[in-house]
Amino acid sequence: MTRTANAAGLERFSLSGRIVLVTGSTRGLGLAIAGGMAAAGAVVGINGRDADRAREIAKSIPNAFAASFDITDLDAATAVIDELVARHGRLDCLVNNAAVRDRRALEDITPEDFRRLIETNLVSQYALSRVAVRHMAARGGGRLIFISSMVGPQSFQGDPAYVASKGGLEALMRALAVELGGKGIAANAIAPGFFATDGNAPFFAKPRIAELARRIPLGRFGRPDELVGAAIFLASDAASYITGQVLTVDAGLSIAL
Repeated sequence: MTRTANAAGLERFSLSGRIVLVTGSTRGLGLAIAGGMAAAGAVVGINGRDADRAREIAKSIPNAFAASFDITDLDAATAVIDELVARHGRLDCLVNNAAVRDRRALEDITPEDFRRLIETNLVSQYALSRVAVRHMAARGGGRLIFISSMVGPQSFQGDPAYVASKGGLEALMRALAVELGGKGIAANAIAPGFFATDGNAPFFAKPRIAELARRIPLGRFGRPDELVGAAIFLASDAASYITGQVLTVDAGLSIAL
């Protein structure tokens, strides 16, 4: 992974020549991360369940290509990742971003609903990481990045299934960091605060959520592009000695609540 021990300054933040796959990157935070990594020099796989949309998004981003599959379909995911490596020679970084959310309360989320969400947000990301690690280990290293959550601040809404899945994801990341370090593979997570996207606009319009902005030290919700720097950093040589960490990007909300 590391180009040279003598690289310094901005060179260490470059993703030039890196092959990256960002799951759930046809919209929202995943799209912003994919576009930012491509701008930093990476060749980026645009992933989503809608193959046509993934192709259209890939056409609009330099150095991007469509890598469409449902993250809960391991056979399809494995086939796409294997083909990606066959075409590009390697996979340097997997950004596990795709997830689902169920904002209902405990009494409304059945055990079956809970199980489906855990399967998507935790088990599928574990399974995808296993596939990616097989290729990364063969090349001597790589990066796993998980998009987690500020579990504390997110919990005030209820959201028990989602919060449980994201808490499990952080624990998984730490365990993988320990297990995979000897193979040159780093595992880290990004915990976003409240970021306004097209998909969650109705939620952010609720009075009690709008009121939350006043408690954020920077006084506003985040823009998707403001998460990009964290992802580029963790995928780059600038983070070559970092693993098992959660980088919180929340404008100080988690320390203000």
